Amino acid sequence: MDELIWDAARASRRWLDAANGTGDTELTCRILKLTEEAGEAAAAWIGVLGQNPRKGVTHTREDVAAELADVVFTALVAIESLGMDARSALSACADKVQSRLG
Repeated sequence: MDELIWDAARASRRWLDAANGTGDTELTCRILKLTEEAGEAAAAWIGVLGQNPRKGVTHTREDVAAELADVVFTALVAIESLGMDARSALSACADKVQSRLG
């Protein structure tokens, strides 16, 4: 992956650390932020489907992809906030998935 991703995740963690501290409450909020972002992705998909008759079609697949990217990036920042290397964690996850696929 592009180095920009990893640099941005680390920079975001540093920025949040400076602004909000690094205690367990802050870490909890960073992990819970994943749920918020996932909800936004779900809402965008509902908007693609036009499932809410009052609102109709409100989003595009590109909107959904952008929201899913927010989920991924938020997870990378949360991993970095745990004191772990997000690149290594993601690589290990990909290796695990690849081994399952045979």
